[in-house]
Amino acid sequence: MARVVSPDRVSSVPVLLTDFYRQEFLKHRECLAQQREYYSERAIADADCAICKVLSELDRLCASDDADALMSTLLRKFDVVTGLSAWTDPKNYH
Repeated sequence: MARVVSPDRVSSVPVLLTDFYRQEFLKHRECLAQQREYYSERAIADADCAICKVLSELDRLCASDDADALMSTLLRKFDVVTGLSAWTDPKNYH
């Protein structure tokens, strides 16, 4: 049996993905800002510039065929710097 998907549903998927990933990168940016005292100004500026670049290209990146894998890789790389997952991972609560 053929599956029918309305055009509205198809066009909203990239928007939902883009919004989700935008929020995730903004969380990393906020986390980075809260850790300013632990990094040099250069490191903060470079990381913030990289986040801004991803945010500016987000629509194009989310439209690619491998968007989930690409975004996952980028988020993991930013997590190495910000440590955001350690702040929000329930396994780290005592």
